[in-house]
Amino acid sequence: MTVDAGAITGELELLTRPIDSGIEAQVRYVGARDLYTVIGSPVRTTGAHQEVHKTILQRLTTPGSVEAGNDIPVDLISAWRRGSSEQPCF
Repeated sequence: MTVDAGAITGELELLTRPIDSGIEAQVRYVGARDLYTVIGSPVRTTGAHQEVHKTILQRLTTPGSVEAGNDIPVDLISAWRRGSSEQPCF
């Protein structure tokens, strides 16, 4: 799920980069120029950029739960919204 375009599907590329407040995560369609910020980005982190990138990639490529026969879109804060008191730290 993205801030800019909502849910997007298909063959995507994940781009992450360190910024002052954590690691920024954006996706784009393969070969496209337009980047879409993933909901929950930037993520706070105590880990190395490469390891956090792998964690974000795993989270975004793991299917969400199914409710009423529909897949719930995946983002970086979905678990937090469902009851955790703090935004996740990667």
